[in-house]
Amino acid sequence: MRAMTYHGAHDVRIETVPDPVIEAPDDIILRVTATAICGSDLHLYRGKIPTVEHGDIFGHEFMGIVEETGKDVTAVQRGDRVVIPFVIACGDCFFCQQEQFACCETTNSGPGASLNKKIIPPPAALFGFSRLYGGVPGGQAELVRVPKANTGPFKVPGTLADEKVLFLSDILPTAWQAVLNAGVGQGSSLAIYGAGPVGLLSAACARMLGVDQIFMVDHHDYRLAYAQKTYGVIPINFDDDDDPADTIIRQTAGSRGVDAVIDAVGFEAKGSTTETILATLKLEGSSGKALRQCIAAVRRGGVVSVPGVYTGFIHGFLFGDAFDKGLTFKMGQTHVQRYLPELLGYIETGRLQPDAIISHRMSLEQVAEGYKMFDKKQEECRKVILTPGSSDVPLTENIADVAPVPAM
Repeated sequence: MRAMTYHGAHDVRIETVPDPVIEAPDDIILRVTATAICGSDLHLYRGKIPTVEHGDIFGHEFMGIVEETGKDVTAVQRGDRVVIPFVIACGDCFFCQQEQFACCETTNSGPGASLNKKIIPPPAALFGFSRLYGGVPGGQAELVRVPKANTGPFKVPGTLADEKVLFLSDILPTAWQAVLNAGVGQGSSLAIYGAGPVGLLSAACARMLGVDQIFMVDHHDYRLAYAQKTYGVIPINFDDDDDPADTIIRQTAGSRGVDAVIDAVGFEAKGSTTETILATLKLEGSSGKALRQCIAAVRRGGVVSVPGVYTGFIHGFLFGDAFDKGLTFKMGQTHVQRYLPELLGYIETGRLQPDAIISHRMSLEQVAEGYKMFDKKQEECRKVILTPGSSDVPLTENIADVAPVPAM
């Protein structure tokens, strides 16, 4: 099969590799019909995540047609059209029974599990995301082995195009969980740091729930302009405003700050000179700049919701300020399977239109170009979807901006 393979920082290629095979009785083999490049993939692409090896296949946003099933698979059958959650969960352990699928205690038994010695049990396995998370090959390929197929694959109706439902695999439920964790609703105020795909879909979900005032902070004018036009956010460019939190506070009721804030940036936020040095010396795992801004922007008694990925030690985490303000922090990987039926319903009724954020469609054969474009923010790239086996897909089909999505 053809698949994306990793060969070092900023070096991914499309190569012919062996087809996957059934390894366990509850596996399936999926023929991928659509996949995407996620912001989390860029952490791998940039060489920021340990235990990634040459030849690894990335990709945790994908869907397709079931091609082969193991003898114990009962939830799906050959020919079913399914979206695959990026979290691999068994469905039977203590955490899965609590619908905390990202905490599954049985699926991450790969060679990287021992590196999570201080996390007992280790986090659930993820597709295409290093040996820290199980070392399971990802979905930027023509075929994928999907473990735990009685819990993961989610059937979707044939009446909806792939791009309408593809983001059920990760970024839509991630944004949804971030907004639910924020505890916002009708008449609330919210700040979102990061106008990438998760930040944009967080704004879409917040609008659907009736959030009244949404601030969005980012470094890229084109992303902010899109968010303002599509979701009615109040844009703030971090390059032009060195203290967005102060700007946000001054525009909220009573100058108290927003009710909640979402950090959709994560550990690669542009930090201070000190943080840059510490990260270079491997003395710090994550920049704390976005989190410090979140703590500052939210009102007393508010919520900081963190869907952005963090690793290791954070310099300058203002825990005392968070304590004094009585803040609640909610964070972690997404319990994808919990939210899929509800989110599919919103897509079917048009209340959520996650495909609106797509800016480029490409062939899987052009995956290296796609990574470069997304990483460098070229051609006003917001989101790239890839189609395996399609020689007729243009290199970069830039999709015209859609009309603003109405608040429901």
